[in-house]
Amino acid sequence: MDNNNNNQIENQNQNENENEMKNLEKKKRKKKENQKIQEKEKENQKLKSENEKKEKENKNKDKILKQKDEEIQNLKLSFEKEKQKIKEIQKEESNQNQNKLLKILPQFSNSEIIKDIEYVKKLQEWINDNDFFYKMKKGFSAKRDGFDCENWHKAVDGKGKTLVIIKTKDNFIFGGFTKVGWTKDKSKWREEDRNRNRNNDYGYIIDSNAFIFSLRNYKGDRKPEKFTIKKGKEEYAIYYDLNSGPFFGCDIELNSNLQNGYSNFGKSYNLPNGIEYRTNEAQSYLAGSFRWVVDELETYFI
Repeated sequence: MDNNNNNQIENQNQNENENEMKNLEKKKRKKKENQKIQEKEKENQKLKSENEKKEKENKNKDKILKQKDEEIQNLKLSFEKEKQKIKEIQKEESNQNQNKLLKILPQFSNSEIIKDIEYVKKLQEWINDNDFFYKMKKGFSAKRDGFDCENWHKAVDGKGKTLVIIKTKDNFIFGGFTKVGWTKDKSKWREEDRNRNRNNDYGYIIDSNAFIFSLRNYKGDRKPEKFTIKKGKEEYAIYYDLNSGPFFGCDIELNSNLQNGYSNFGKSYNLPNGIEYRTNEAQSYLAGSFRWVVDELETYFI
């Protein structure tokens, strides 16, 4: 009887111990689960904080970008205003130059080509003959008198000192000056052409003082330049032909319609230093290309 009671007590105690152990295990698991939940919440909180921080940073970036865009737009506006101011200043300077031209040389006041006082100064310096320079007049304008070599010869032949100025469709400005001028007087021609055929109407004219020039040149933004006749090439200075316009050697040639031109620069006139004859650089030096189209041709003489 006692043994049975003892066994029962032992069994009961064992059951209680097992239950207690199970409860402890449950508590441990619950604690671990709670710890995990807390860690997860902390991690989520951390992620949330980081996201909020990034969002704030992005907002700041957007704000900065917006400010930068506004600054760029303001700069563009300022730049456009400055450009407009420069244009207005240039226009004013151009008007002032025109007024100066009117006072210095009335014959350039209605020129379609000469709009810059600096060009006038250069031409005066190069020609170096004030008597001619202040008395010369615009005796021929292609736009006014027609793009025709017959009209040009009627106006120009026999006038002696002559200044030719050409403006191309690409806005290059160049030309030449001759002290002898285009003439049928064959005593001024080179001997070979003078003797070849007494009835011919074409031949080279000798002029040791002739020169060609460039006023506006977009190739490398070059300044106005003068190019003298080559030594030994004086008898090829200019070419007379009733069926063509002005020829300065073969360096500047204008055909009969006074619209299509060619430049074999370096044939009779000195090239700039470092440029070789018959190269593309030489042939495009005056007008930007070997072949060019005339916008206006003006010829000045007394």
